[in-house]
Amino acid sequence: MALLISDECINCDVCEPECPNGAISQGEEIYIISADKCTECVGHHDTPQCIAVCPVDCISKDPENIEDKDSLYRKFVLLTA
Repeated sequence: MALLISDECINCDVCEPECPNGAISQGEEIYIISADKCTECVGHHDTPQCIAVCPVDCISKDPENIEDKDSLYRKFVLLTA
């Protein structure tokens, strides 16, 4: 499952540099997470780093992009190949 940034985002820019896959970028109004690149940090860290650093807790699992840990790991392998 990819992660999703809600409209509570304050554009503080702390999440973007923490993403090891480069999945976070500035959208039109708030930061966005690319589901194609988001592995919830599987393969890199034990927990999603963007969630760990977000000061307003506006990042959660995206119900539109459900993936299990094995799928996230396979995506990590493809992204780092």
